Order: sequence, then structure tokens, then C-alpha cells
Amino acid sequence: MAVTQQLARIPAEYLAACRQSASASPDGDPHWDPPTPDVLALDWAPALLARVGELAGLDDVHLDALRQATDGDTALDLGFLNRHPHAIGPFGPAPTALTSAQVVRVSERLGQVDMPALLAVLPTDDREAASLISHGHLDAAQRQLLVVLWWD
Repeated sequence: MAVTQQLARIPAEYLAACRQSASASPDGDPHWDPPTPDVLALDWAPALLARVGELAGLDDVHLDALRQATDGDTALDLGFLNRHPHAIGPFGPAPTALTSAQVVRVSERLGQVDMPALLAVLPTDDREAASLISHGHLDAAQRQLLVVLWWD
């Protein structure tokens, strides 16, 4: 099973109802089932998006909005979603959220970014583009180097 970043658009009341369902249910079932159109698997895209933004020369305000859109802001205790047999299995850093006000601000800032121009900084050659956005992993592979990764 691959570990990828997941996003779900839900009302705060839905999260509260799921938390209450989990505590009231004998098997801890939170009844977590957001509508399919409101769930997105970003795979490993967040780091790549940030890298493309850096390469395109996005200013700090817009880079921060991009990072906030994929990293969240406020840590959430979603332990109730990680109970057998209904676990969604959050891995990695603690789950986070954006408040509705933060979503508005991030959305406005991202709406100011010319996405086609952002993507135009990537070379048309797939290998060159992959080398740029992968932080040199291709170069490391060719040179038989290690790439050390960690959460800090």
C-alpha cells in the first residue's frame, strides 16, 4: 500500500459527527465517507508542486499559499479515524486542516497564480523535467548516490 497525501472537503459539523459516531459505536465506526467529488488523492504531488513554484519564481506569498493548500495549518486529532476495522490509516505528519477562512485566503492567492505559465517553466523533454522537479534524484541515480530523506 502506497502512502499518499489525501484531501477531503468536509463541513466542520461532519467531522464532529464522525468523531461522535466513533465514540458511540461499539466497534468505533466513525461513519467516515465524504462524497467522492470532495476527496482527492494528491499522491506525491505536493512536493513537486512546490518545486515547480520555486522554479517558476513564485513570490513567497504565493509559494506559502501553495504550501498551505497542501500542508494544511492546524493540527487535528483524527485518531478516531484510525480504529480497526474502519481505519483510514493516517501516516506521516499529524493530519492538519485549514479553517474555512484560511481556505478562502489560500484560494484567492492561488487564483492569482497563472498556472499555465507556472507549468511552462518545465522543459518539454520528460527526462529534463523529471530531473528538475525531482530535486536531482535522476542525477543521483545516474551517479549512484544516496538520497537521504527525513521529516524534521
